[in-house]
Order: sequence, then structure tokens, then C-alpha cells
Amino acid sequence: MKFAVQCRGDQASKEIKSKLMSYLSQFKMEYNDDEPDLCISVGGDGTLLEAFHKYYNQLDKTSFIGVHTGHLGFYADWMPKELEKLIIEIARTPFQVVEYPLLEITIRPNDYDKEHMYLALNESSVKTAEGSVVLDVEIKGEHFETFRGDGLCISTPSGSTAYNKALGGAIIHPSLEAFQITEMASINNRVFRTVGSPLIFPKHHTVVLRPKNERSFLITIDHLSMSFNNVHSIQCRVAENKVRFARFRPFPFWKRVHDSFISDSRSEL
Repeated sequence: MKFAVQCRGDQASKEIKSKLMSYLSQFKMEYNDDEPDLCISVGGDGTLLEAFHKYYNQLDKTSFIGVHTGHLGFYADWMPKELEKLIIEIARTPFQVVEYPLLEITIRPNDYDKEHMYLALNESSVKTAEGSVVLDVEIKGEHFETFRGDGLCISTPSGSTAYNKALGGAIIHPSLEAFQITEMASINNRVFRTVGSPLIFPKHHTVVLRPKNERSFLITIDHLSMSFNNVHSIQCRVAENKVRFARFRPFPFWKRVHDSFISDSRSEL
């Protein structure tokens, strides 16, 4: 099996990367940074996002697994103290694959120049530095509302626990092929109204955001930020591609949610 290691870059992560490369090579596994069967992320969730975007064009071949080297991450299953066990599992045990849905964002310019398509593991956000964001929101080709406010966050189920949650969005189990749009400080008064709630869409629904005025938009795709001018529309939908995570042991989604957000301490009645 071919493997690669995506490392956060701090000393602790570098040491774990070195051990992984040394020990797995002793088990006759091949280090291949170009076309790995398994990418091991050593760091936090940001490191895994970097790994995902590095191999986004070969998601049908590459699976991901994470090792924590800092605060508890949401995607990483293993702790540094379990490194020896993980190495043995990778070397000797065929891993199970768990697939999560992704978000597809297509940005189309006004001049019908080349469109830009991106995949997001966590979320995409639409903002502007030029006042309020004003967008017509179309659902399945029908106008739904005109949004005015700081911006919109479009998230995957696995990303629903990230920026989306901080904005008051719902947490969605990643077995559901869906995406969610959550408002950022919408303007709601006697003149302007939005639904004011997060919207969850199934796989067969497409949402198109159409700017009502010319703006330079700051659009993020996970940890990547890009500026776009002359935007005609931003199309959002569940991607045909999925991300593959390698599992050597169960790690239920709701346990991840509990471990990430809920204290183990319980109040005495």
C-alpha cells in the first residue's frame, strides 16, 4: 500500500511524521506523496483540510486518517500516545472506508468567461468588503428570497460543526447527503426580510446565489480565501464526489460531537 503524510509543521508533528515514515517503510509500505492510497494527517483539522485539497482530484483513490497533535480535532481519530497501535493497524489490517458528502461551488462570471468549480469538505462562505452582501437566492430555479447582510455560509454535514455551528446552524449527521445555508447577520426590518433560519437542502436541490449589485466578493473554500469580481452567479449543490476516511475502529459521529463540545462533568441534582 502507498501512503503519504501531511504534517502541520510543528516539532511534535514532525517527529510523528518521521516515525510513521520509518516504521511503515519497515513494513514494506511505499511512501508516495503523489498518489497515496492512504494520506495520514498529523496535526489538527486544518492539516486534514490541507491534505484533502492536495488530493481533491483523486478522491476515489485516496483515503484519509488523522492523528491529533494539539487541541482535540474533529476529523482525527488517533492520539500521539496511540501511534504504535495505529502503525500496526495500518500495516496489518485492511481498513474500512467511511464516505462523507462534499459541497460543490461553481462561480460563474458575468462575461461568460471560464467558470470556477471548487469542492469543500467543511464549508464555503460568501462575503464582501464593500458594504452588505445583497444576493437573490434561487432554489431549484425559483426565486426564494433576497438576502441582505454580512454574508452566507454554505456547509457540508461534516462541516456543520465548524463555522456553521458558530453562526447558529444545525448539526447534520454526515450520512445525510445534504448541504446547509446559514445567514451571517441578515438585515431584517419593515423593508427587507429573509427567512432568518438555516436552510437544509437534499442532494437533488441546487441553490443559485445571484448578486444584486456589482461587488468584489471574498469567497472562502474551507481554509482557502479568494477574491472574485464580476460575479454572475454562485451555484451550490451536493457534489458527486465524496471524501473517504479510513477507519480501523468505530468512532461514531455523535461521540465526536460530544467530545468536541460537551463537558464530561455533570451537575449534581
